[in-house]
Amino acid sequence: MNISAQDRRRVSNAIHAAEARTSGEIVCVLAQASSDATALALLIAALAALAFPWAMVAFTAMPVSGILLLQIAVFFVLAVLLCLPRVGISLVPRAARRAKAHRVALEQFMIRGISRKKERTGILIFVSLAERYARIVADEGIAARVPQSEWQEAVDALVAHMRSGRIGEGFIAAIERCAKVLEQHFPPSETGSDELPDRIYVI
Repeated sequence: MNISAQDRRRVSNAIHAAEARTSGEIVCVLAQASSDATALALLIAALAALAFPWAMVAFTAMPVSGILLLQIAVFFVLAVLLCLPRVGISLVPRAARRAKAHRVALEQFMIRGISRKKERTGILIFVSLAERYARIVADEGIAARVPQSEWQEAVDALVAHMRSGRIGEGFIAAIERCAKVLEQHFPPSETGSDELPDRIYVI
C-alpha cells in the first residue's frame, strides 16, 4: 500500500490550509514499516533447517547427501517466505511492534525538526502501515495545554480510512480534525511563520 503523487499534493494542500488557521504546524509521516524482522526470520529458518535432518534420519532411509540437500532447500524456502514483509512482521509480538513504531514516531518528530519550532507548537501525524499503528505526537507547547485524548478523534478518522486503503483521505481527515484543536488553543499570530515544509514524508 502506498500513497499516490496526487494524494501527496492533496495532503500538502490540506496542511497549508490548516496552518492558515493556527500558529501551530503539522507534519505528516507515512512509514511502510517500523520493525525489521529479518534477523528473527532467518533465525527461525536456520533452527528449522537444523532440526530437519533429525526428523529425516528418524523416519526415512534417505542417504545423507540427499538429506543435506533438502536441509539447504528448507532453509532457503523458509528464509524467503518468512522475510516477506507481512509474514515477518507477524512473527514479532504485537506489543513489541507497537513499541517499535512508537519509537520511530518519536525519532521522526526529532528528524523533521518539529521540536525546533520557536513556540514549540508543532505536531506529528504518524502512520506505520505494517504495524497498523497511528499516533499524533505533540510538542511540549501543545502538550502542556492539550491532553493526548483530544487527538483521539483525529487518530480514529485516520485509522478508519486506512482500513479501507484510502491513505490520502485518512491524512486529510486527521489534518482537519487536528486543525480544529489547534485553532482553539493556538490561533494565528501576526508574527507566526511557516517554519516547516507543508508535505507528507514517506519512509
